[in-house]
Amino acid sequence: MSAVFDLNKPIAIGCDHAGYEYKEAISKWLQEKGYTVKDFGTSSPTSVDYPDFAHPTASFVESGDAAFGILICGSANGVAMTANKHQQIRAGICWQNEVAKLIRLHNDANIICIPARFVALPLAADMIETFMHTAFEGGRHGRRVEKMACS
Repeated sequence: MSAVFDLNKPIAIGCDHAGYEYKEAISKWLQEKGYTVKDFGTSSPTSVDYPDFAHPTASFVESGDAAFGILICGSANGVAMTANKHQQIRAGICWQNEVAKLIRLHNDANIICIPARFVALPLAADMIETFMHTAFEGGRHGRRVEKMACS
């Protein structure tokens, strides 16, 4: 089994307007736990375009400067689709703890995407906790993950 994330690195986080309140609460929660958070915005609940925040978050994770990433929007689909355009990103949408565990175990996900309009904040925090402390299983799953990239 592979190691979990290097939690000495900052955790990248970004959102659109629908995820703003969750981003603020999750950032505070992570900082209270002693983690460093790199916030890529947005900085208010005013309507914005999610790619403007998902791309910088994904780029920071892809560069290796982040432990992992968190993206939040209403359904999580827009931020996940945007982040997954980056070749080294494996962003997964989570709506329950078991999914957060499986995207790490089987898919080596490096960004967790939270649908703020469909999960309660305490569940979002639980999913992030599960995600950040679950290692990639490797083995047959490693072979599959290696086949994901287009290049």
